[in-house]
Parts: sequence; structure tokens; C-alpha cells
Amino acid sequence: MINKRVESMAQAVQGIKDGDVLLIGGFGTSGRPAELLAGVFDLGVKDLTLVANNATTGTDVMADLMRANRVKKMVCSFPRALVGKTIFDELYSAGKIELELVPQGTLAERIRAGAAGIGGFFTRTAAGTELARGKETRLIDGQEYVFEKPLVGDVALLQAKQGDRWGNLVYHRGARVNNPAMAGAAQLVIAQVNEFVELGELDPEHIITPGVFIDRVIEIKK
Repeated sequence: MINKRVESMAQAVQGIKDGDVLLIGGFGTSGRPAELLAGVFDLGVKDLTLVANNATTGTDVMADLMRANRVKKMVCSFPRALVGKTIFDELYSAGKIELELVPQGTLAERIRAGAAGIGGFFTRTAAGTELARGKETRLIDGQEYVFEKPLVGDVALLQAKQGDRWGNLVYHRGARVNNPAMAGAAQLVIAQVNEFVELGELDPEHIITPGVFIDRVIEIKK
């Protein structure tokens, strides 16, 4: 019987190790797996590379990981919070954390390319800017394009609205940002859901991430 449900956070994050690349779903705090990140914090792993849309709001678990010097590199579109300085700003200014700044659409497409097994793609985004430095460029129909490589991770941490024991997931609105693509771009995929439902309760037409992409699911009631 297929049952990907785990009952404890320790079971959920088992196997995450020092030096892993973690793909973290969501947009801002919407769809971000905060409790799974807390589980990673409690695990004590370090030298992590985090791939996410946003670095930190300044008061979240990602900030706690940075403050504990567990993060060596951040790959994201928005490294700074909307208001005020964060621990990321302090660490980056001190040269204690690396940053790979990736435009938001490019970040999503690099993750999708990693999930699809595509070796890369050309985009006009960032052409002629500092973000294109050191990258292959090509003129296509008279326009300059930049070559971007796919993004893959050792582990993907997702957050969804509902899931079943097979790992099928549905999301709530903005929580779909990056979560579905990340499910196919990592070796180990762990999802937290607000609610477990029985098999057959999820409308197949509404399932966004099929269970074949998911390794573990834990219920975190909101």
C-alpha cells in the first residue's frame, strides 16, 4: 500500500544533510513551508544553499537559519525585505553569505528546466546587464539573449493546502508559485499540507502536483 504520510517532523526531514541545495517553494510567506524549514533548523545541518523566490522577511525561520550561520549561499529574486534591513543584509555586507541574484521569471524557468531535464535556455532577460556577466550570449533575430542553466536541488520543501496518502497535492492561489515546478526538480521532495484527505476526495482536475513527484507528506494544521 502506498502511503507517503509521515507523522513526525523528524521523519519528514530525515536525510537532509550538510551542504544540500534546498528548493523552497512559495512567494513571500504564501506557500512557504515554514514548519519544514523549522524542522531543518532543528536538524542542525549547515553549509546549505537555499533556492527561493525571497530570501527572508527578517523574522522568519529562514532568517533564523542565516543567523545561526547555516546558510552559505542564497539563490533568489528578492534578497531584501520590503522594509528595513535583515540578517541577510548584514551577512552579505560582511561577506559571510553568497548571493546569486536571478530575475523572477528566469528563476521559475530555470527550476522548470531542471524538472523537465532541459539543459538550459536563452532569454532576453538580463541581457546587457551585470547579471549576464560571464554567461554565454547569442544574437537571435537581432536581439541579444542570455543562456541560463537549469536549477535542481537535493531536496525540495513544499507547502500545499491539501494532500492524500499518495502525495497528490492541491494549492491555494499564490502558494502555487514555484512549488509545483520544484516538485520535479529535486531528488527528495517533502511537502507539508494544511489538511490530509482520503483517497478520492481530491478532484483529479484540481490536483496540481501528482503524487509520483512526492516522497513524504506531513500534515501541519493551520
